[in-house]
Amino acid sequence: MGVLWPLEPATEAKHRLYKRYFDAWWPILLQPNGRNGRSWSKVTLLDAFAGPGRYEGNEEGSPVFTLHRLLNHSSVSRMGLRRDRVQLVFIEKQRDRYEHLLRELHGRFGPLDQLPVRVEVRQGEAGRDSERILTELGAWNQPILGIFDSWGSVNTPLNLMRRIARNPASEVITTFGPNWFSRRENLNPDILDSVFGGRPFWEHAVDIKDSDEKWRAWLEIYRRGLQRAGFGFRLQFQVVPRTGQPLYLVFGTGHQKGVEVMKEAMWTVDKSDGMSFKDPRCRSGVSVGQGSIFEIENAVDPELLSLVEQRLLQGPASLDALGTWLLLETSQWRLRDAGRAIRALEQDGRLVTPAGRLTKASVVSLR
Repeated sequence: MGVLWPLEPATEAKHRLYKRYFDAWWPILLQPNGRNGRSWSKVTLLDAFAGPGRYEGNEEGSPVFTLHRLLNHSSVSRMGLRRDRVQLVFIEKQRDRYEHLLRELHGRFGPLDQLPVRVEVRQGEAGRDSERILTELGAWNQPILGIFDSWGSVNTPLNLMRRIARNPASEVITTFGPNWFSRRENLNPDILDSVFGGRPFWEHAVDIKDSDEKWRAWLEIYRRGLQRAGFGFRLQFQVVPRTGQPLYLVFGTGHQKGVEVMKEAMWTVDKSDGMSFKDPRCRSGVSVGQGSIFEIENAVDPELLSLVEQRLLQGPASLDALGTWLLLETSQWRLRDAGRAIRALEQDGRLVTPAGRLTKASVVSLR
């Protein structure tokens, strides 16, 4: 692969999600009375696999659109942008791509040392150098959003994730490219130990032959790794574009608010081209994408119904408990989606519900 490469449909879909999420993340952390009711003295966004900043079709890479959207954010006047307070860190391993990224940023934004935020572009390797660079820039003990967005060489140590998790209001996003799960036999087991936390946590997945089950298993292993690292809430999902291969994403945060914001970003992105997010728990290919909920009157996505049924197979639950489970344990569904699912299942005669109007305390069960 040369300096530039074509923009894959899955990457374009993921970029739409990032744009919406970053648009929400910046004001939450930077405006007064932000997350946890405080204003932070320093906030860092780390893009550890930054790339060259441009694709073959002239589409913007993540460093370019991330910086542009921050500087032109609708709330920028209230976010207190200062070079000592806001920093964006872009790491690229390959020398020619690193140099191309520098040219892209300078060409688009002018001298980086004159911007109202600090922009650091470093040549380095994400797994080896991220922690050192964050230390040099004084990022620790303040919020960090770490984007570990590799297409095929996920090698970021779980110890780094653990250190980020110890920071207040910090989050991580890790992606696995479409071919990652078929290449495990080519990776050094010591690298897998570093990424997933040790051989006992991942060795059972090596012998899984079914390709559909393999990605589910490895995502769940990584999700559990982020839990051990200290992220109280984790999302895992498959980003499915209309054409081309899907990619896989795991999101870790210490705050329920982070989960809510990520899911709202999912529901805000344009899905008119067939993009969807698939939950690993759904094995029957039921997902038709969130768009169906809005496009067909009274329709409910089959994935949502399948997930709620799976939860109720474990035992009765209140409407409030189902909503919380959907928010915190599924890829895309929110608190308010529980009521829609319950009403649909009730109409189909698949639920036992209490008489009268459903409330948050109403307990339902499968027939």
